[in-house]
Amino acid sequence: MQKYLAKSNPPETIQEHTDNLLKNYQTLKKLYPEINIDWYLLELVCLLHDLGKMNRLFQKKLGNGSGVGKEIPHGYLSVAFVPYSKLEDLGYSEDEIQVVYQAIARHHERKKDFTEQEWETEIEKLSEQWETFFYERLADNADYSSEIDEIYFYPEARIFEGENTVEIETFKNYVQLKGLLNRIDFAASAGIDVELENDFLQESMEHQLANFREKNAAADWNLLQKYMLQHQNENVVVIAETGMGKTEAGLLWLGNHKGFFTLPLRTAINAIYTRVTREIVTDKQAQRVGLLHSETYSQYLFHEENTEMEIDEYYTRTRQMSLPVTICTLDQLFDFVFRYAGFEHKLATLSYSKVIIDEIQMYSPDLLAYLILGLSYIDKFGGKFCVMTATLPGIVLDLLHDNGVDFIQPEDKFVSERVRHSVEVVHTEIDSAFIEPFFAGNRILVICNTISKAKKIYSELKAMFPNKKVRLIHSQFIKKDRSKKEEEIFEDGQKDNPESCIWIATQVVEASLDIDFDLLFTELSDINGLFQRMGRCYRNRALDVDTNVYVFDGGEKVCSGVGQFIDKTIFMNSKKALEKCNGALTEMKKMEIVEQIYSTEALKESEFYDELTQALNYVKSFDSYELDKKEVRSKFRNINSITAIPSTVWQENEEEITSYMEILAKSSKEVSKKEKMIARTNLAEFMLNIPDYLYKKSEGEVHRINRYETVIEFKCDYSEDIGIIMQEKQKESLFF
Repeated sequence: MQKYLAKSNPPETIQEHTDNLLKNYQTLKKLYPEINIDWYLLELVCLLHDLGKMNRLFQKKLGNGSGVGKEIPHGYLSVAFVPYSKLEDLGYSEDEIQVVYQAIARHHERKKDFTEQEWETEIEKLSEQWETFFYERLADNADYSSEIDEIYFYPEARIFEGENTVEIETFKNYVQLKGLLNRIDFAASAGIDVELENDFLQESMEHQLANFREKNAAADWNLLQKYMLQHQNENVVVIAETGMGKTEAGLLWLGNHKGFFTLPLRTAINAIYTRVTREIVTDKQAQRVGLLHSETYSQYLFHEENTEMEIDEYYTRTRQMSLPVTICTLDQLFDFVFRYAGFEHKLATLSYSKVIIDEIQMYSPDLLAYLILGLSYIDKFGGKFCVMTATLPGIVLDLLHDNGVDFIQPEDKFVSERVRHSVEVVHTEIDSAFIEPFFAGNRILVICNTISKAKKIYSELKAMFPNKKVRLIHSQFIKKDRSKKEEEIFEDGQKDNPESCIWIATQVVEASLDIDFDLLFTELSDINGLFQRMGRCYRNRALDVDTNVYVFDGGEKVCSGVGQFIDKTIFMNSKKALEKCNGALTEMKKMEIVEQIYSTEALKESEFYDELTQALNYVKSFDSYELDKKEVRSKFRNINSITAIPSTVWQENEEEITSYMEILAKSSKEVSKKEKMIARTNLAEFMLNIPDYLYKKSEGEVHRINRYETVIEFKCDYSEDIGIIMQEKQKESLFF
């Protein structure tokens, strides 16, 4: 028997690799037998997917033979072994057999750069290798044929979503079969389990309740949490005020199922991850709970002492979606709505998972469109979702219904009678002189719509109180300075902190930080953003002062940022609604105002509505596989900024920056993956995101690390107190 390799480093035969797939296949079938998949066909594609690797040119590449000619991607050759006669005898339809061929051929998405004649030639050559290949587990599940009927497969063929019932069902079957083959294959190649069992979360939640009862014998799950527990098997949309325990509610709904917990901002995700792993799932966290966003590895380094698993393995499990519970950003999951080549493993995974969507009101129109489409796919494929939010734009419910999404809602909102905020609307632009007399032993939070406005107010208040604690936070600080500021504002923002201070901020604090200031002074942005900002003041305490929120509505003008990133129609509608909001404001009243301002009818003339519907129609308009993954990542993240290091920072830290670049320039033989990731993480501490339009106002010097990576040095001044300072005095309109 000839030895045929599937991999060379370390050496692994096709049979050994397939054995690992079958092991993961059995794991998946045992843990999730309810998956809507034909288990025989999934086992079949696992058996056959890599048989094409026995071709001479692939073996030559691995140093295991010789040959001359053009190598054809092995998936396209593995289709030669599909036992179509057996499948016909078993009663499988033509469409079902096509799905088998396609799943095998495209289990790796490769560009087709060969002719049909070249493909047919290499298929014929496989007969020689087939005679010397033996794998007992194949039995009668492989049947070599040098000729493949075009009704089943030819290289240009694709299975598209289609519009009629048969085409839609065939597409679903293909996504499931190919997607689960990918998951099983990826796990086998990485040397990990395709899935780890969630046999702990319900018990962990019971322990959490027991901990509450140690402090208060009468403690119990509240009405929201009980509702979610009672409706674990349904799609649910609930509205609940801040402080109602939505995290616990979501985890109770999830129960002992595979699940994903999504939030809009990395800082909020990091906080939830830290809380869950320290307070709820306190054992074997690295086998149970993962954190998935663009900075996962750096966060794992931060938590490394608390995990019992080697960090690279933990990171791999997380990236491969093998963990029972994953806390993540929307873009890590929902980019599948673009149906790019290779998306199938995500949707196939979500078909047997439960997805928790928190703070839906924080998403921009384009992300909201992707979310709604994503929920419609999850619903169609058999997955479950719950949406939990403090305020729910009415248009979201309409769009979910329009896209055929099935869900339930409780009759009543989960809201208490408590009053946390009393509002005074100030009919001027935000004014430092107005704020000045309130700084008497208070902890004050000032929120502006734009960075330029925040810098102006900061400079004025700093001049008024040169010996007092006055701080500024926005998105245009390098990462290590931003992290320090987030830690500092978190400490200052605790209600039992006796030290007086003033923090001037932008919308970066709207939903990412668990802070509780005494007084809030804010520009009006839109009503949703305003109520998010109010949540940073008297977060979890009852109103005990006459006024704790001052909202500047711009007077005869509009506030900063309106017409740029704040929709003018929504702003004007919000301004009008505020006319009736002077004085105490209940949580129920806030929810009613959001529903009113963000109803489909109220939004019809807004840019928000246009962007939302355009994004929905855009994604629906193109065929599956029209875009590649790189294009989709760019579109989904709406990338309009450059990651760079300010030149002042570069000059002050050049030796350290250069040392990290030197590590990244070395080969994998010289330094480990972990060393490189640590260097990359440390280098990122000096970076920030600079908007395109601002980047164009100055110069950037490109420093090359290696063939694939560069670092940009942006010509500007920088202060750890103020952030970027443009050398060219031009008006800024930064807003994060």
